[in-house]
Amino acid sequence: MTDVRRSADRYRGGDPASGIESLHAFSFGRFYDPDNLRFGAVLACNEERLAPGAGFDEHPHSHTEIVTWVVEGELTHRDSQGHATLVRPGDVQRLSSAGGVRHVERNDGDVPLVFVQMWLAPLSPGGDPSYEIVHGIADSTPYALPQAGAMLHVRRLTPGERTAVPDAAAVYIHVVRGEVRLGVTGLGPGDSVRIEDAEGLELAAAAGPAEVLVWEM
Repeated sequence: MTDVRRSADRYRGGDPASGIESLHAFSFGRFYDPDNLRFGAVLACNEERLAPGAGFDEHPHSHTEIVTWVVEGELTHRDSQGHATLVRPGDVQRLSSAGGVRHVERNDGDVPLVFVQMWLAPLSPGGDPSYEIVHGIADSTPYALPQAGAMLHVRRLTPGERTAVPDAAAVYIHVVRGEVRLGVTGLGPGDSVRIEDAEGLELAAAAGPAEVLVWEM
């Protein structure tokens, strides 16, 4: 089964007056949809846009694997475990909140910040929080998230380039930038696809370059 979700259909949240705009792919906060709670291990896929000086003050998380991908700008991350990091485009950041952690996310730069944050359910709740950042992950290098039984594939496609969709029980695709095709279906920035029992599928970049995030579960 292939389920295409368009960017325009995302739940619009955030606090525009404070410089925060959010687009939610799944039921989130006040946008409760019992038919859209998760797909596989993925609980949330949020596109966040922070104006210079804007951000999320310290807040708690637990029992969630949080993976962040910066599209534009620079994200300042601080957490209660003592990590203080700048996350830039091309970096993969993971925060395993486990039994509980608090963190701050801000745009301390002078240009707008855009990032995609994905929440995944751990296979086992509880435990100790942990943190990791991979700077400048190379194209096609998979990032394993064994805590959630998932693998992230980052693809930066050149015009016309094709890439195989992993054969897996569940695959979640998010288009970061550019235009791609999945079979005869065109996908643009912010569009996503949920695939069950994926087998023998390909993504192809259109006339320009494209960047996609693919979760294999």
